[in-house]
Amino acid sequence: MTPPPRLPLRLEGVRIELAQRELVPPLDLAIAPGECVTVMGPSGCGKSTLLAMIAGTLDAAFRASGRVRVGELDLTHLPPERRRIGIQFQDDLLFPHLSIAENLAFALPRAVQGRALRRDRVGRALAEAELPGFEDRDPATLSGGQRARVALMRTLLSEPRALLLDEPFNRLDIQLRADFRRFVFEHAAARGLPMLLVTHDPADVPGGGRVVTLGG
Repeated sequence: MTPPPRLPLRLEGVRIELAQRELVPPLDLAIAPGECVTVMGPSGCGKSTLLAMIAGTLDAAFRASGRVRVGELDLTHLPPERRRIGIQFQDDLLFPHLSIAENLAFALPRAVQGRALRRDRVGRALAEAELPGFEDRDPATLSGGQRARVALMRTLLSEPRALLLDEPFNRLDIQLRADFRRFVFEHAAARGLPMLLVTHDPADVPGGGRVVTLGG
């Protein structure tokens, strides 16, 4: 599969309600390839709900309107697997019964055929994560920072069109948080991915980055 072209992520009049209460007011937003826009606001204001709407996993209890596009491609009514939107959570969600290599290979597109090619993709991802030779390791033997890097590389191996970040730095201590934050922004920007970050911490906002405030 050819990596997706570098295109902006666009939200056009996106509005979300729950039980006739407006969580996300009409929102228009264009995020350029390689740019990270941050969404902030108090708990329960709809930050993670907005990410779910973009990813196509919004619970039926919510009512959403508006459109989600990558470039000119309208994703609004596509199922999650056809949207190719990557998402990184605060939990790494590695499969405990699989090795590190198997966790990474799980994300490879079907078009990546052949054991040698798949093994090469996994090896290169581990080298990028500064974890060469970790293919056969059990996820339980990795530190929190190492697990976070593997989880990000698994998301990137799926060749997403955009990257959603749902408080992915929260469970790391101060130094690991800063290192992983830099790792995420550098690797996603290098692939030209538009990024939408949800966080409570102003320190997570990339320098000069735009901030959208909900519930304010």
